[in-house]
Amino acid sequence: MTIPTRRMFNTTVAFGALSSLACPAFAEPDWPSKPISFVVGFPPGGLTDAGARYLATGMGTSLGQPAIVESKPGASGNLAAVEVLRTQDSHRMLVANTSITINPHTFPSPAPSPLEFTPIGLILESNLLLCVNPAAPAKNFDEFRKWVQSESKAGAFNYATADNGGITHLAMELLRERAGLASMSHVAYKGSGPAIQDVVGNQVPCVMDGASLLIPFIASGRLRPILVTSAARLSSLPDVPTASELGLKDMVVSSFVGLWGRPKLDRDIVRRMNAALNGAVSSPAISSAITKNGDLPGGGTPERLAQLTEHNFKLWGETARRNHIKAG
Repeated sequence: MTIPTRRMFNTTVAFGALSSLACPAFAEPDWPSKPISFVVGFPPGGLTDAGARYLATGMGTSLGQPAIVESKPGASGNLAAVEVLRTQDSHRMLVANTSITINPHTFPSPAPSPLEFTPIGLILESNLLLCVNPAAPAKNFDEFRKWVQSESKAGAFNYATADNGGITHLAMELLRERAGLASMSHVAYKGSGPAIQDVVGNQVPCVMDGASLLIPFIASGRLRPILVTSAARLSSLPDVPTASELGLKDMVVSSFVGLWGRPKLDRDIVRRMNAALNGAVSSPAISSAITKNGDLPGGGTPERLAQLTEHNFKLWGETARRNHIKAG
């Protein structure tokens, strides 16, 4: 288990996640010979767990074996990642979110690099929304910018995050950098649910989190959206501008959920799993469940997940270092 350093990074990118696709020839002709396990490093009920259950529902029939979801929460997904990293069982796979690209940069103890795993496919992406309480003196981003500057002069401007050193924390600091905002202070919660609830209750001014988590509160009038970090406006929120439209460069970011296998997983297993994953996320029932609240179905090649992983690994690593962000 290794943690790539900045010095190692260029070499790692050159031979990283994409190189793990250069796997040995198929050595298990009867695969799958037993149920497939999707190991999830987060409790049931969240987006990562939902992604695993979409796959378990949609992939079992096509593979000829059932798929089960194993919950192994702890250390922001690190415990599950270590288990799959060390396994010799090709039937055990990792369903992880963007945290897998962040943890090696923010955890004080070793966290597996995402580039060590074999990418199989993208399950879903969740665009990030910046929202404020409806009572806030900000109906658009210009007013939000002025509000932050004013509050910062008077003391500090707070924002809610799902945890310390996670994507909701890093994304707000990236937004601050891109927009040239004054220093802000984050209030870390144990999960997105309580963070969002305190913004709804006007205990904290704002939050940035996944669209599928925030849209229900927007629809009920309990949150006001300011911007979205997607490349294009969301069809469910056509009046909400993108960060790019507002002049914020390199602010197209998302939270994603993907499927990885152990290091150097046999390429025929990768091919079969990728085909089954694409079939699952493109099925009408699962695609509809994913898009219902603003998320995007994944799919595509293992290379697509590899490239997304490398991009996020670099982006969030640099953001964490610039802002001295650590987990815990």
